[in-house]
Amino acid sequence: MPTYRQPGTVLTDHRFAVPLDHADPGGEQIEVYAREVVAVGREHDELPWLLFLQGGPGNRSPRPEGRGGWLGRALDDYRVLLLDQRGTGRSTPANRQTLPRRGDAAAQADYLAHFRADSIVRDAELIRRELLGEDEKWSVLGQSYGGFCTLTYLSYAPQGLREAFVTGGLAGLRSTATDVYRAAYPRVQRKVEAHYARYPEDVESVRAVVRHLREREVRLPGGGLLSAEAFQALGNMLGTGSGSHTLHYLIEDAFLAGDELSDAFLAQVQGHLSYASAPLYAVLHESIYGQRSVSPAATGWAAEAVRAEFPGFDVDVALAQERPVLLTGEMIYPWMFTTDPALAPLREVADLLARREEWPDLYDPAQLARNEVPVVAAVYHDDMYVDTADSLATAGAVRGLRTWITNEYEHEGLRSSGGRVLDRLIRMARGEL
Repeated sequence: MPTYRQPGTVLTDHRFAVPLDHADPGGEQIEVYAREVVAVGREHDELPWLLFLQGGPGNRSPRPEGRGGWLGRALDDYRVLLLDQRGTGRSTPANRQTLPRRGDAAAQADYLAHFRADSIVRDAELIRRELLGEDEKWSVLGQSYGGFCTLTYLSYAPQGLREAFVTGGLAGLRSTATDVYRAAYPRVQRKVEAHYARYPEDVESVRAVVRHLREREVRLPGGGLLSAEAFQALGNMLGTGSGSHTLHYLIEDAFLAGDELSDAFLAQVQGHLSYASAPLYAVLHESIYGQRSVSPAATGWAAEAVRAEFPGFDVDVALAQERPVLLTGEMIYPWMFTTDPALAPLREVADLLARREEWPDLYDPAQLARNEVPVVAAVYHDDMYVDTADSLATAGAVRGLRTWITNEYEHEGLRSSGGRVLDRLIRMARGEL
């Protein structure tokens, strides 16, 4: 196990063989990578473990650069394990380069059906037993989608947990993908309107870019198509604390003198829109809401279907009526698998997953109602990505769960708060608040 040092920390690499299908433990194995982080001088201390579950789906765990932010606060009390959830980071990869080796699109879709929260939790339990022993418990910190995974953990393997912290990640236990997006579009609209109120000149700047994209084909440096709808997807950044400012600075430099989009603008846009570094985020995004007991029907490209109920997001209508163009948020659309080169080879796979029915349940409401694991959660009142009403309903459905409801931070408050969010949750768990 390679070990190395950064300022204030000691890091150790771990690799684990886990079953692709935990229902068939003797079958095909894949590899899951995790990075252990401990404070310098405490390498040999008997510290409790804290498992970190990253947001996503499909995002690798953070790459630390020393002792800072929430990690620095965690290291005051814990030995931290940063898990690259299956298919991400240094775990066995799942992307346009590796998935074709599985066979045709149907075989690839069957493979990816094992990459949801239920499998991630079973991976974590296998890892816990290997690192800590059968009877030792650990704590878990779930950010965003990591919080969804934490609810799955509390549902099906609570015996492995001593406590749980959730930040911006209390999912609706019985919300379908359609429910999620029907609630999401109005939230996104409010964020866009707030952005335009802050930067009124961006109303016409966005309209100018969209008109330009409607009149001609524009390619990004990597070959992807920048359509008007793809440009709208930049609204996804409005759910972060600095996202509105980042978007404004991006838009104000869109054009060169004349009627040509600048290379610098296009390069930045590509960085925001490409899924090359996290293709599973797009491929699996709606499947994280599939549960057979809630709805046996397929998720069915719910974001695209529900969009028709909100004509304010129609680019052409906005241009024709000289209204502000609404941007979109955390929505995945079928056309993304034609405009993004990182996703194009996975278009049929994504469609098969969108049409897949009978997804296994991810949550057990009965178990959560009798939960005995201490759970504390930060709920961000103005969260663009996770519906506050769903979060509060779930908080009420999990026995003993305590919430901190705040509008001091946006969805990425764990990362941006310098450790203050985690510190408050730890103090809540200890009964100090």
